Amino acid sequence: MALVQIVALAAALAVAGMAAPAAAAPAERPVKIVALGDSLTSGYGLPAGSAFPAKLQKALQIKGHAVEIANAGVSGDTATGGLARLDWSVPDGTDAVIVELGANDMLRGTDPKVTRKAIEEIVRRLTERRIVVLLAGMRAPPNLGGAYVRDYEAIFSDIAKKYDVLFYPFFLEGIAAEGKFNQRDGLHPTARGIDQIVTGILPAAEELIARVRAKRTM
Repeated sequence: MALVQIVALAAALAVAGMAAPAAAAPAERPVKIVALGDSLTSGYGLPAGSAFPAKLQKALQIKGHAVEIANAGVSGDTATGGLARLDWSVPDGTDAVIVELGANDMLRGTDPKVTRKAIEEIVRRLTERRIVVLLAGMRAPPNLGGAYVRDYEAIFSDIAKKYDVLFYPFFLEGIAAEGKFNQRDGLHPTARGIDQIVTGILPAAEELIARVRAKRTM
């Protein structure tokens, strides 16, 4: 092959290489989250697509996050019930868990010590598994008495601080006792109420995802 032909061929190959699209970066592995809770999580009285996990997943995806949220809410569940099913509700491969439990304990007047023990054990076991946790708190009505309210509400902040997990102080922030956001029973959110919950907790959920991604780089 003549020198001129070799130079021309090399130039053509170089141009082709420049024009070729760069290899696509591998898709980011979705952050797998389990929402572990009671009827407030499960979506009592609502279509599956209007439940908290589904709406939170959609809100996070709209903001560009690759995320999958499993609904592990069981209506009527107490903190002790959540602990009993923890292992099969949170399978291997889970990156993060949103813990929303304790409301039924409060409604039944369960001794706060019992609730504290169960929620702490849930958080302890999840952190031992290197799963990132967002703990959602709950509040008690004044009619339960000052001592009960104090002991009950302290459960969530104390555990979050002890295990250094993310904390959202009140899962029902902005909708508790607001008729327009609750079903006829006055306890369970409507679809509009779930929207309010998602709006409130969204920044904490984004921080949850950020912690998962940071952990992946370690």
